[in-house]
Amino acid sequence: MTDERQGGLDVREVNFDGLVGPTHNYSGLAHGNVASMTHEGLVANPREAALQGLEKMKSLMEAGYAQGVLPPQQRPDLGALRALGFDGDNARVLSRAAREAPQLLRAVCSASSMWTANAATVTPSVDAADGRVHFTPANLQSSFHRYLEPDTTGRVLASIFADEARFAHHPALPATPAFADEGAANHTRLCASHGEAGVHLYVYGRQAFGGDGVEPRRYPARQTLEASQAVARQHGLNEAQTVFAQQHPEAIDAGVFHNDVIAVGNGPVLLYHEMAFRDEEGTLEALRASMPEPLIPVRVPREAVSLDDAVASYLFNSQLLSNPDGSMTLVVPGECQEREAVWRCIQDHLLAGNNPIGEVVVKDVKQSMRNGGGPACLRLRVALSAEERAALSGRVLLDEALHGELTAWVERHYRDRLAPADLADPQLAEETLAALDELTRILRIGSVYPFQMA
Repeated sequence: MTDERQGGLDVREVNFDGLVGPTHNYSGLAHGNVASMTHEGLVANPREAALQGLEKMKSLMEAGYAQGVLPPQQRPDLGALRALGFDGDNARVLSRAAREAPQLLRAVCSASSMWTANAATVTPSVDAADGRVHFTPANLQSSFHRYLEPDTTGRVLASIFADEARFAHHPALPATPAFADEGAANHTRLCASHGEAGVHLYVYGRQAFGGDGVEPRRYPARQTLEASQAVARQHGLNEAQTVFAQQHPEAIDAGVFHNDVIAVGNGPVLLYHEMAFRDEEGTLEALRASMPEPLIPVRVPREAVSLDDAVASYLFNSQLLSNPDGSMTLVVPGECQEREAVWRCIQDHLLAGNNPIGEVVVKDVKQSMRNGGGPACLRLRVALSAEERAALSGRVLLDEALHGELTAWVERHYRDRLAPADLADPQLAEETLAALDELTRILRIGSVYPFQMA
């Protein structure tokens, strides 16, 4: 919310939220994501979803937080269907896919890129040996509908963060189970302030090579230790700057598919559920040993909030934001108010506790929540100096004018009703391409979509 001056860097954390795409629907594609599976087949409202996201962005911008915007992916991904043997014009491809492989059609229409916490892992320049901000798009290989995202994600990030003197872009890791990478949803940077050197906490679900075999049994562990280590190497981080911790297998089996569903960090504060880490004490000790400033752990015990309540409410998938007076604001989804135990914990444990959290703001992102993404899923955190912010390409930092244009764009192009059966409509594909073509002009990011480069 305020500039953090460190050596004149004038660093601010910018939250880049993903715009919800025109094909937002409830197809239940994410195995292990309880909300996604529970709401499979329901009728979605893409227009409402996008407007809810924009309202959250606008309210945080008006409160003084730096807010950015990232575009959705091109959907339906007709190129992916053609690569899988569906030929002919768009109408024929969609019709045949709907008839022969409806699950593939649902996958190539997914609007999951709205959850930009999965877009990439980011290391700010203050931590990097070469003084640049580093990006690695997540390969998202654990599910087909998300595996389709990294190429476009990389082009979008390279278009916005184009200054090679200030920004470094790395390739996504090999898309194999050994290097399964889900991006910043399993990465937390802890520091005294955004402009000071930080410690990077990477959380993984399993080891691909070695390990003791203690893994979840019901749902897949989407992040490997090897992937986290590889990203840290790409970004030039050394051993003193990193902590690698295994997520608790029991939490994954309860529906905690990413670490940001069970823990959130900001500055020196780590808000976490007692079942977040397999070795809770070992993780905290490693962080304390690596941080120059004292760690402020805020532990929520299982007796206060069960794993089921944590997953249903997405308490830990909230945004934790720094204020000028040293306090922090927690932005939670409306579902937190609907769970008595969760709301009581917020009032009696978090707000009344000995920690910097001084305010809780409730946001309605129900359209996103029904697919398993809360406020924290919707944003990619990028700490940037004043010079780095000035070097951004395009028009991606939100202001009143951009918010107004994006709202009008959504109202022009988005449907207010979309069922999974509607995904075969060739008119939807035409509507979406027209919308995305206009969006790239609004954001001034150039040609980043496959249909624009054909």
